[in-house]
Amino acid sequence: MPSADPRDIPVVILCGGMGTRLREETGLVPKPMVTVGGQPILWHIMRYYSTFGFSRFILCLGYRSDVIKNFFLNYQYLEGSFSIAFNSVGGHAQPVLNDVPSTPPWTVSCIDTGEGAMTGARVKRIERFVEGKRFMLTYGDGLCNVDLQALLDFHEDHGKIATVTGVHPPSRFGSLSLSGNAVERFAEKSQTQSDFINGGYFVCEPEIFDFVYDSDACVFEQEPLSALADKGELRAYLHNDYWQCMDTVRDRELLEEAWTHGAPWKRW
Repeated sequence: MPSADPRDIPVVILCGGMGTRLREETGLVPKPMVTVGGQPILWHIMRYYSTFGFSRFILCLGYRSDVIKNFFLNYQYLEGSFSIAFNSVGGHAQPVLNDVPSTPPWTVSCIDTGEGAMTGARVKRIERFVEGKRFMLTYGDGLCNVDLQALLDFHEDHGKIATVTGVHPPSRFGSLSLSGNAVERFAEKSQTQSDFINGGYFVCEPEIFDFVYDSDACVFEQEPLSALADKGELRAYLHNDYWQCMDTVRDRELLEEAWTHGAPWKRW
């Protein structure tokens, strides 16, 4: 059976959290709008998906939703140069783009899902926008180089309701390779290889909406995913390469450093 066309599969991105552990950056903007390499991390995530052919995005907004809405409403003006002629009679001025930037071929739906809503509630509240289709789902604060086509193929092959991408978390502390008490190798923040954690980058069938409910308290990673696992409807696609979330200022610095050295997620 041929793989589904990514252009027919919506990509849902959770963008509503406050990012309290990144308060130095998120006092004025939501975490998905914190920049890496001069662009919001949300833009990087969307660009990455689009390199695999995905072009329809559904953004679940909450905290400072106005910032994300304004970014997309004014994308061409923010990215390029423009002239503006003010009407002395008091009419509305119409900006004219001087230097039209190339815009990605995206359809972006900005959906308010509640400022205080948890992740499961946000997923439930975009149900009608998915229109009964299979959809991709991820968080607006993490970058990786997972093969999204292979992920999609894996999901189609097992035929269950949902797939989660398992990743190895970066260690919070430096790792030591020892010979007795002699340090043979030191890595400041290496990636652990023993355990997998939820790295986001889900694939979901529309039946997943039966497992989430419309209450701010619904946390996708708790009861819904546990219930899916108990019913044998959740599978893990294991990714052993690059993955980095942006929970803290230090995480952002690591992403900036990765960007300056080629960025494992940069396929464009």
